[in-house]
Amino acid sequence: MSTDNGFYSIIDYTVDGPATQAELVDAFAAIQERWVRFYPGYRSARFHVSTDGTRVYNIVAWESEAAYRDFVATSDTDGRMAAIQAALDGLTGKAEPRMTGAPTYRVVRETGPGPAAEA
Repeated sequence: MSTDNGFYSIIDYTVDGPATQAELVDAFAAIQERWVRFYPGYRSARFHVSTDGTRVYNIVAWESEAAYRDFVATSDTDGRMAAIQAALDGLTGKAEPRMTGAPTYRVVRETGPGPAAEA
């Protein structure tokens, strides 16, 4: 079992099909490469697509909330947001965010494999 105590931003979009899923993942991966990956404390961005073609999740891992907050305070947020909007505008399909407020999370509990519970 991991002892992950990191901090996460989970970005959630609805999309109109698998082609838009692929376009959105490519666009958001490029944004991570250009705007985020070199910041101290950044761990990774994982992209998850639903099997029905309607959702994309981008889970961005940070080593701590402080690292994420430093990124927010010191990064070019306006430039990054403009790049996100340009990426969305460039899609051939439709994508809409599902997040409200700050989409940030801490791990508070994890369960993993083990023996079956006794009755």
